[in-house]
Amino acid sequence: MERFDAIVLGAGIVGVSAALNLQKRNRNVVLIDRRDPGEATSYGNAGVIERDGFYPIVFPRQFGALWKYGRNDETALHYNRRFLPKIAPWLLKLRAESSPRAIDAYAEAMNPILAHAASEHGVLAGKGRAVEFFRGTGWLKGYRSIARFEADTKMQLALAKRFGVRYEILDNHEITDLEPDLAPVFARAVFWPDTVSVASPGGVVKAYARLFEAMGGTFAHGDAMSLRRENDLWVVDMDGRKATAPDVVVALGPWAMDLLKPLGYRYPLAVKRGYHLHFKPRGDAALERPVVDVAHGYALTPMRQGYRITSGIEFDARDAPPTPVQIAKILPQVKALFPLGEQIEEEPWMGSRPCFPDSMPIVGPAPRHPGLWLNFGHGHLGFTLGPATGRLLAELITREMPFVDPAPFSATRFS
Repeated sequence: MERFDAIVLGAGIVGVSAALNLQKRNRNVVLIDRRDPGEATSYGNAGVIERDGFYPIVFPRQFGALWKYGRNDETALHYNRRFLPKIAPWLLKLRAESSPRAIDAYAEAMNPILAHAASEHGVLAGKGRAVEFFRGTGWLKGYRSIARFEADTKMQLALAKRFGVRYEILDNHEITDLEPDLAPVFARAVFWPDTVSVASPGGVVKAYARLFEAMGGTFAHGDAMSLRRENDLWVVDMDGRKATAPDVVVALGPWAMDLLKPLGYRYPLAVKRGYHLHFKPRGDAALERPVVDVAHGYALTPMRQGYRITSGIEFDARDAPPTPVQIAKILPQVKALFPLGEQIEEEPWMGSRPCFPDSMPIVGPAPRHPGLWLNFGHGHLGFTLGPATGRLLAELITREMPFVDPAPFSATRFS
């Protein structure tokens, strides 16, 4: 049995960042996962650190949009019809959190931590020799019609002005000036220059994990579901031995509720599945930054593995077999936008995004178990927020003054 000051369960971007921030505060930490760091949800995302993430993904309120999604032939959203009764209560909660008042409350809560997201990554990247992965080129969100642009961006751009976040509205000529190899399919685009992207999100997480070990931290393979209390300490089985600590952090993303439900917690966590696939470019075509095709719900991002296409949202059971129909529907649209060449993998990769209906994570203490700390449910902003929420949680555990208000992220908001 090995004694630590803290156990962190989950070695994605959220867990690795929490472990590093606790270590920075002189805590002896063990990081435990069944896989190596950065090989699950943190591997397969679009690789962006969003400065414009203060506007959530919302439930559509227009009948036309609901009708299109209901037909289940949209590229931005796909669902398993048999799963719909299970996800319906969560979707109703999402609808309640999609009012203008709720969106404004979300923006006010999220903007302060988003303002620190890139700099918190920068602290870890500099120490972890991961700077080579980072690009300060911003990202581009394209709209195929002026009507869609005006409808989708009105409130988001108003919030950007309120918070002093930079953006530029581009017409189709300015878009191709910025990215010459894009076909002129977008009527308008919003360029967000302060969003940072990376060439390999999984590589970044692995670099942060190497930093954690180089600074004296312990990484071990283990079973998070073995967590239990023994003599006022938390105990977890790892690599044929036991780890004990007074504090344990649950950073298990889409698997968090597997651990927490037996402890009596009933948080409304849903999983949004997503896919990615890599391609070589055709000829010498190139992109400098990630590009989002808003109408079709995908992002096209230059990565070390090739050009990564990330799909929109799929609602199905977390562990159900992959159904990558969205990638097949998206491909003609992507190829009309950018000259893709040879497909690199045989099959798309699938991952799961852990999402609450209010689009904010839980960061803080579990209400009924001393020493149990929660850091999960980051939705589409996990890679963006991992280092920032890791810092916030470490400050709460060590009783420092938190750098942002933790109240909006409290687990008690679901009581």
